[in-house]
Amino acid sequence: MLMLLDQFKPKTRVSLILKERVALFFAAICLALPIPLQAQANLASTLPLLGDGSDMSASAERRLGDRIARELYRDPDFIDDPVLTDYVQGIWQPLLAAARVRGDLTPELDERFAWRIVLGRDRSVNAFALPGGYFGVHLGLLAVVSSRDELASVLGHELSHVTQRHISRLIAKNNQQTPWMIGAMILGALAASKNPEAGNALIVGGQALSAQSQLNFSRDMEREADRVGFGVMTQAGFEAQGFVGMFDKLQQAARLNDSGAYPYLRSHPLTTERIADMQSRLPLGAPHSVEVVPGMTHAMLTARARVLANPGADALRGWQAQADNLAPNQAVAQQAGTLYGAAMAVSRLRDAAQARKQFARLQKVVADDPEAVRQMRWLGVEIELAARDRSRPQVLALASSVGLDLANPAAAAALRRPDLLLQAQIAMQAGQDGVMDSVAQNLQSWLVSQPQDALAWQWLASIYAAQNQSLRALRAEAEARVAQLDYAGALDRLKAAQDRLRAAGASDSSADHIDASIIDTRRRQIEVLFKEQALER
Repeated sequence: MLMLLDQFKPKTRVSLILKERVALFFAAICLALPIPLQAQANLASTLPLLGDGSDMSASAERRLGDRIARELYRDPDFIDDPVLTDYVQGIWQPLLAAARVRGDLTPELDERFAWRIVLGRDRSVNAFALPGGYFGVHLGLLAVVSSRDELASVLGHELSHVTQRHISRLIAKNNQQTPWMIGAMILGALAASKNPEAGNALIVGGQALSAQSQLNFSRDMEREADRVGFGVMTQAGFEAQGFVGMFDKLQQAARLNDSGAYPYLRSHPLTTERIADMQSRLPLGAPHSVEVVPGMTHAMLTARARVLANPGADALRGWQAQADNLAPNQAVAQQAGTLYGAAMAVSRLRDAAQARKQFARLQKVVADDPEAVRQMRWLGVEIELAARDRSRPQVLALASSVGLDLANPAAAAALRRPDLLLQAQIAMQAGQDGVMDSVAQNLQSWLVSQPQDALAWQWLASIYAAQNQSLRALRAEAEARVAQLDYAGALDRLKAAQDRLRAAGASDSSADHIDASIIDTRRRQIEVLFKEQALER
């Protein structure tokens, strides 16, 4: 519905079921929230003005988003790759800051919504906004954008769908439909969970009579998201041509499966119209199209996305062939991307010798680019850890590549997320208590400001378990589940910790009473969240 590139997504059985379940969520809210007559009259004639309120509260939209996000976290295609996440966040956070400065992101929404990006291991070129400040980004999108600016244009567009309350406004619009219309949507969603084809038929039949008004409303929202998103990305310091460049890609893709002859049957404006609108917003005298030369770091991370999105053995071997046939006159960034992808791919094929060979070639190419060198070092640590053929001293020697300095714990403040999580893997593979203590301290410091980082909690739990600190390990596992909205799983972990305490008895001096108090407090807090979650089902 709010998917920027939805027309290019393959209609697989799994994706259809997920879409119909999302439709069920929207339909349920439509039934639950009555719309005042005055609001109905306003919506019947035109799209609300920019910044107008909606009849769905921010809290209600967040709860709806939590329900959908919980399913996304359970999806096998969900992926939390620290390196790609770090790169995306480097673009996402400036966009959020710009939206705050412009006033698009109000203090209320800033506080109440999640503002989380969820990566999906899907080769389709897609990004989408969900209720409550959740956003989905497919690896296929990361694999095709030519620059940070193009990715910023997509994220800025999707961010604007949420800051402008398009989802709640769409729900308000749908409340004007007849009860049988909403009933058809619910029946279709339920049928789709068992038979996608039957579910689709019911949904299409139920929506047919109101399709034109809904599509017109969607086109207005897309134009508004373009306009606001353009302002956000330029305010954040990204090049305006990124928007036009991304639309050029969409136009080329559309030619493969969409003639554009039926504008009223499209849920998005024609790409040519959107390109013209964005071109008119470029600074006076700015070229409408420029040749994009990908930066070295971007080329490397595009390659990473492609490797992760297509992990089959044949595809991974293809990277090796590309690297072997690399022409010396190719652009340096292209060489870096190919060699990065090849080193990563053959490492995943468990060919440590070839991975090290391609990595050595990569080192020579990126030597003069500090950020590319950092990305290269992270990959080098991954390759060595995957090889598992190094002695403990050799594994510990990797620590300097990710900022692990036992003599200077304060240096951890400057670390980025991939550094921290690679440190955890080094500590686990080395199995040395002093290293694990230092890494655990770094992770704890990180989690104070990033309590929603499920993967960091999981690594902290692994370190505690390796040190036989079972209570702390169980509590960290519980926090990892809370971060992904699995309150039932979190309670199971906390109950297991309390059972272990009772079994140990008061005479067990190893029982940490401070940890026991924290576990009891967190269990009470999470029980409240679990009950609220259960009431929404």
